[in-house]
Amino acid sequence: MSDVKTEKMGFEAEVSRLLHMMVHSVYSDREIFLRELISNASDACDKLRYGVQTDDSLKSDGPDYGIAIAVDVKKKTITVADNGIGMDRADLIENLGTIAKSGTAGFVDQMTGDAKKDVQLIGQFGVGFYSVFMVADSVVVTSKKAGDENAYQWTSNGEGSFEIGEAQKETQGTEIIMHIKEDASEFLEEYRLKNIVTTYSDHIAVPITLAISGGPKNADGEDDKEAEKPTVVNEGSAIWARPKADITDEQYQEFYRHVGHAFDEPAHKLHYSVEGMQEYTVLLFVPTKKPMDLFDPERKNRVKLYVKRVFISDEGSDILPGWLRFMRGVVDSQDLPLNVSREMLQNNPVVTRMSKAITKKIITDFEKMATKDAPKFEAIWEEFGGVIKEGIYEDFERREQLLKLSRFKSTTADGWTTLAGYVERMKDKQTEIFYVTGAEEAVLRKSPQLEGFVARGIEVLLMGDAVDDFWLQGSPDFEGKGFTSITRGASNLDDIAEAEDKADKKETATEGQMTTLTTLMKEVLGDKVSDVRASNRLTATACCLVASDTGMDMAMERIMKAHNQLGQMTAKVLEINPTHAVIRKLAERAGETGAIDALGDAVWLMLDQAKILEGDPLDDSAAFARRMSSVLEAGLA
Repeated sequence: MSDVKTEKMGFEAEVSRLLHMMVHSVYSDREIFLRELISNASDACDKLRYGVQTDDSLKSDGPDYGIAIAVDVKKKTITVADNGIGMDRADLIENLGTIAKSGTAGFVDQMTGDAKKDVQLIGQFGVGFYSVFMVADSVVVTSKKAGDENAYQWTSNGEGSFEIGEAQKETQGTEIIMHIKEDASEFLEEYRLKNIVTTYSDHIAVPITLAISGGPKNADGEDDKEAEKPTVVNEGSAIWARPKADITDEQYQEFYRHVGHAFDEPAHKLHYSVEGMQEYTVLLFVPTKKPMDLFDPERKNRVKLYVKRVFISDEGSDILPGWLRFMRGVVDSQDLPLNVSREMLQNNPVVTRMSKAITKKIITDFEKMATKDAPKFEAIWEEFGGVIKEGIYEDFERREQLLKLSRFKSTTADGWTTLAGYVERMKDKQTEIFYVTGAEEAVLRKSPQLEGFVARGIEVLLMGDAVDDFWLQGSPDFEGKGFTSITRGASNLDDIAEAEDKADKKETATEGQMTTLTTLMKEVLGDKVSDVRASNRLTATACCLVASDTGMDMAMERIMKAHNQLGQMTAKVLEINPTHAVIRKLAERAGETGAIDALGDAVWLMLDQAKILEGDPLDDSAAFARRMSSVLEAGLA
């Protein structure tokens, strides 16, 4: 440092008030200061690397560029130094004395044509630099511009003014010394700094070294000489920026585990670049197994957003929709400003356009996979189909694509089937796509409402994801075929096909007997049911519950009740099977004198049985036990 006289100057008028906003509002985490300084340092190196090839007045001290972080624990300082292009007195005043002033922007303006693609402009001296005052009481910047003989020093505590004067510096580049605040001492720790570099700047293209002095003594009570040696702490190469041919499967796998904090292997990767009106690179992975946070209520995507290889955010960037939140990887944009904050990313038009294009690419990639490698796609669908289907009701623009992409289990198809496959197999007189929703496939296969459909060979889709009840409400049809729940409304199965065992016709109660019985049961059950009627959807079970034609589907009603969005459960229709022995016996006795008193307990047990089959709680368990004992006693008498 120099002892020569310095000149005191005031920040530009808006700096003082914007600085406070910058420190407390724009940046969410104090650790961002190191990201900003590393970004600026890397930018300076890239500028000089390009400049020495195009400007004879510039020269470099050597072929190797780098960034050095040095910590002095005793003095409570952190120094970040680079051997990049450096700044002269005018640059220091312009770049550090005014807010939102960018040396990088001026540099870009001087380039034309393809030259802009030949240099990676990382960092933006200006707004980002002021984040150092989140952790530092005062900051000293010493810089020597490449090709100049003189060095200059800039000093400030960020409170309205700065001092500038000549300084002593042998090599070109910039050195920033921060005097760390008492409440920011965590940033003097080696582990903390390494973690920040790994998180935000691991793929900066120049090596970043870290050295610690004045820290804890080693086991022998001496200074830790190893910690004082500069050690490279970043990877130094953005894997997504390399040609795909130069990247091995093992390298992809290790990067997936790093970026996804995962231990499994990726099930699929998507790596490509876009040039033109927008420029960005995408490297995304589909995990093999569900991430632990897949069903976090916040539904945040975990794709890391980079700008010119500098980490910006790994959440809240809206780079992918919520229904693709299982994807892991990076998106590196060349169009966003580096100093964009997480808050500024919301509703950003550049991010919106990228998101739409990347989402389209992912869907297209899945479509190709589903055609060319069905087992691979079905394995992915097994894990993440329930999440992808959220897009059917959230993303109207892509609803038809997602419906075609979706896979389902059914009562007749082996493995997974598509909606198109279901439509091809429909009966000649069938006009609807039948489905049943519920907890899981194994339970759905035992649904009594399926019996009549299975007997007639009518295929039913088994939808075991909670999201199915939601997207079905907003998707009335597929290629003109409406979706119809088999647990809602009356069935018209006889109009579609005859039961396959019709030749072996079962004994059944007469129409008159059934009318008498349904009237009796409605009188006994009262408002506990909305109706009682004979069923042609049952073949082996005595009775079942279904929602009315105008009522909410039963599975959807249970979901809303569980989430406290529905007060009282609505009364259901009780359907009874005229061919079942118990129903036939009840029908025979329904016309007898005193039938209501004699059959009351048995009628209530029919409703209780139907509720148990649906997994619904009984209104009165004690009454159920009493009725069961009474009916058993009568039957054993």
